[in-house]
Amino acid sequence: MSFFESLLALVGIAVLLLQVSRRIKAPYPTMLAAAGVCLALVPGAPNISIEPHTALALFLAPALVDAAFDFPLADIRKLWRPLFALVVVAVALSAGAVAWLGVAMAGLPIAAAVALGAIVAPPDAAAATAVLSSVRMPRGSIAVLKGESLLNDASALLLFSAALAFQAQGGIDPALGVKLSLAAPGGIILGMLLARLLRFLSPFVTGTLGGNIMEFVVAFGCWVVAERLGVSPVLCLVAFAMTVASTAALRTPPRMRIHSFAVWTSAVFLLNVVAFLLMGFQARTIVLAMDRDRLMEAAMFASAVVACLIVVRMVWVLVYIRLAQQFHSLRGGYPMPSLKHGVLVGWCGMRGLVTLATAFALPANFPQRDLVVLTAFAVVLATLVLQGLTLTPLIRLMGLDREDALGEELVRLRADLAGAALRVLDGRTGEAVDHWRYRFAAVPAGFPPATGPLEARRAIGLKAIHGQRLRLEELRLSGEVGADAFLILQEELDFEEVSISREDERQIEES
Repeated sequence: MSFFESLLALVGIAVLLLQVSRRIKAPYPTMLAAAGVCLALVPGAPNISIEPHTALALFLAPALVDAAFDFPLADIRKLWRPLFALVVVAVALSAGAVAWLGVAMAGLPIAAAVALGAIVAPPDAAAATAVLSSVRMPRGSIAVLKGESLLNDASALLLFSAALAFQAQGGIDPALGVKLSLAAPGGIILGMLLARLLRFLSPFVTGTLGGNIMEFVVAFGCWVVAERLGVSPVLCLVAFAMTVASTAALRTPPRMRIHSFAVWTSAVFLLNVVAFLLMGFQARTIVLAMDRDRLMEAAMFASAVVACLIVVRMVWVLVYIRLAQQFHSLRGGYPMPSLKHGVLVGWCGMRGLVTLATAFALPANFPQRDLVVLTAFAVVLATLVLQGLTLTPLIRLMGLDREDALGEELVRLRADLAGAALRVLDGRTGEAVDHWRYRFAAVPAGFPPATGPLEARRAIGLKAIHGQRLRLEELRLSGEVGADAFLILQEELDFEEVSISREDERQIEES
């Protein structure tokens, strides 16, 4: 089969597996990664490979932009202490522990062992987002985990770059030291500058399909430019997306925002699906090239690395929780965390795209490259299966699934926004004003039960809109409405129905 036919067949298989994962309540990265291993071992399976350097940008750049756009800068300011503990300290401790194992068990040179530690240390943004979207968790824990998954790649990739340079040159010269020290601030500054450039260009393409295409071109372009300049592409993309999001709410037309969100959600999800499914295919070549004894040694070493990563992260998170309980300065304005939340955050250490893509980006002459790549794949698969499948039962066991105040917060804020709208209408009269005053005054204040007046208004409204849909369909079948008018009216009914639907009805399931 050609590359296109093979990829098409894999995506078709992925669609079926997604339905299985949804019905058995398993995170889809777990299902797809395991399926990739099985498919890769089938005789005659296609040999699908992607250039490692390209894979890192292709799969990671859109996921970072999509996640960073929805993560407010205020949360980073508020949570910078726990984020520092996870993004810097946890990554350093994990990388150091794995590096020690690499030297002690596998005989790796120190620089190569540190590179392995940097590869497997950071939990992955795509894996974390995929798993977090399938479970109900405390909102504070979700904010910390999403912030960690955005930023820890930067610290790990910087450590990886330093280890590679040390391995290649036998040391780090002053010029390289300056370059590495400027990589993080340089990436942030570059991302902010590119975001301001996009603000200048976006008015020319807003409201067009070309505007959606430009969003992806700019996202990939940020990664490429950052790499060329030797700064952190991860921090560049995070800073870029957050800077754009800071003013996008008021500058972007609603129709364009709805369309853009739909396009990005589908595109990022497709890339994630393909990436997790391809993991098994990328590891097949290495497994088949190893003899039985070498494969057993690699399996033992990989198992030790997996256990080491889980234990180190869990111990450090619980230590930090205890310190934060004793010293207020370690948590800032964040509420006092409990040990249950610490266990939950510690267990959310799934690895994914970054680990695999970074491992495959190793030079061909890297010491024991086959062992390092196979270990990285084992870490990804083991954490996705072990931690991904047990996350929901763990949350329920600790009773954390009941800690969700989103519904109450939405009701309170809707009442606040309705009050702002009513203040705008003060002193105005007329039929149009009365219409909107009545509509905003109907927004409930307080926290009504799910079966209260709000639900009754929703039910009546949905029935009325359904009646409009039936009439519109009759007009279409009788030829009394043109195709263009039909699509416009249908879209208006869609927007109206979405606006009065419950929050859980507005979300499209990933699988």
